[in-house]
Amino acid sequence: MNFLKKALTVSAIAAASIVSMNAAYAEEVKIGFIVKQPEEPWFQEEWKFADKAAAEMGFTLVKIGAVDGEKLMSAIDNLGVQGVQGFIVCTPDVKLGPGMVAKAAANGMKMMTVDDRLVDASGEAIESVPHMGISAAKIGEAVGQAISDEVKARGWDLAEVGAIRVSYDQLPTAVDRVEGAITALKANGFPEANIFDAPQVKTDTEAALNAATTVLNSHPEIKHWVAFGLNDEAVLGAVRATESVGIAADNVIGVGIGGSDSAISEFQKPDPTGFIGSVIISPKRHGYETAMNMFEWVANGKEPESLILTSGSLATRETYVDVRKDLGIE
Repeated sequence: MNFLKKALTVSAIAAASIVSMNAAYAEEVKIGFIVKQPEEPWFQEEWKFADKAAAEMGFTLVKIGAVDGEKLMSAIDNLGVQGVQGFIVCTPDVKLGPGMVAKAAANGMKMMTVDDRLVDASGEAIESVPHMGISAAKIGEAVGQAISDEVKARGWDLAEVGAIRVSYDQLPTAVDRVEGAITALKANGFPEANIFDAPQVKTDTEAALNAATTVLNSHPEIKHWVAFGLNDEAVLGAVRATESVGIAADNVIGVGIGGSDSAISEFQKPDPTGFIGSVIISPKRHGYETAMNMFEWVANGKEPESLILTSGSLATRETYVDVRKDLGIE
């Protein structure tokens, strides 16, 4: 009987030790999360949901903003010095891929990308780095279809409609989104000759406003305008440009991407503007799920899928509250 009691005691102690060791290991896990524009609402939301994952699983999350290549490489070294075992990154330049892979390996860290996928010297995706991204072309098509539906609902003559393609062609994701929108517009009979390029120097509202204003001033013959681009900020910039040159809101249709705070603020204005919708892509998965995936990889050796693509949902002034709720956005 004493032997049995001793055996049970030893087993209990061993089991408790295993639990304690697992808990201790979880506490020791450090995961980095680098974003290219830490001031933007989208990346703030990604960090917020990554923080939630860290709180649930007990790992340390190290958040760093890196707005250019030099700061990005320094950030990776910084994470290495802090003992981080793995990190998620949204890079300011996808062409830095080979250098980032080498830098992560030199620091002994696992790496996963989010939002923008790394490419090699030949411009091909680096498939060895797990990636969570957005089905950019499909989301763009959703934007183009939403614009087309609204044009039809307003009974506009397509010959009198101009489209502002607010572009940032340095990012493959941006190209895929705007080309997806153009595909849907053309499928609905939109004349290609009426699609005008407005290249941005940055991906913010001010840069989009400046680019779109140039297009508007160059085509005074256009009666109605539609706008699309990489994100909400691009389209909001185009809408602000139409306002600045005196085009009435009911002659403008802008559909953004992201469901950012800026978009929600636009929906909440007492009088409707030319910004009529946003295809919301949930930062919850991009922050929470990537952080959880990295934790599983570091703590349990479970490597994430090589490619995970998320999608979006169209939100308008009338539907954005319900859409956000459905996507798990508080």
